[in-house]
Amino acid sequence: MGSDYGKSDPRPKKTVEFSQVENVYQIRYDHLNSAGRLFGGQLVAWIDEVAGAVALRHTGLNVTTASIDNLTFKRGAYLHDRLVLLGRMTYVGRSSCEVRVDSFIEDKEGFRRAINRAFLTFVAVDGNGRPTMIPYGLEISGISEQARWDGALLRRLNRSSRKDMGF
Repeated sequence: MGSDYGKSDPRPKKTVEFSQVENVYQIRYDHLNSAGRLFGGQLVAWIDEVAGAVALRHTGLNVTTASIDNLTFKRGAYLHDRLVLLGRMTYVGRSSCEVRVDSFIEDKEGFRRAINRAFLTFVAVDGNGRPTMIPYGLEISGISEQARWDGALLRRLNRSSRKDMGF
């Protein structure tokens, strides 16, 4: 796969690690739904918060959430669970970027079990709320980062197809 802004991107680049964000949350009573599990809306809010921090860190600009793709709930989280959200940049285009957020339950020994994965697209905006050029590209190093970049390009194509269909 290829893109206008990949390895040939003339902008200075930041690494995935540079903008990576990891937040830890302790699940409390006010985070639970009526079934005693973490309320999905609370998790989505935390995911958006972490992803926004990644996008802001990478771009150095104001960003706004444009879409959330592939929000998959794999298992529940419960009262007193320690939830770890890890956000990483996967793709940077001209004015938009994609962030992957993995959510885990972490036990007392530090072992993590995945409960959710989401991909969020952000658009960098100027003072008038209009899309603006992101000043930094993304340095891709290694097979896994390249696979994440290629996956982001496919998701971008799928979003474009859905838009063409009126969604």
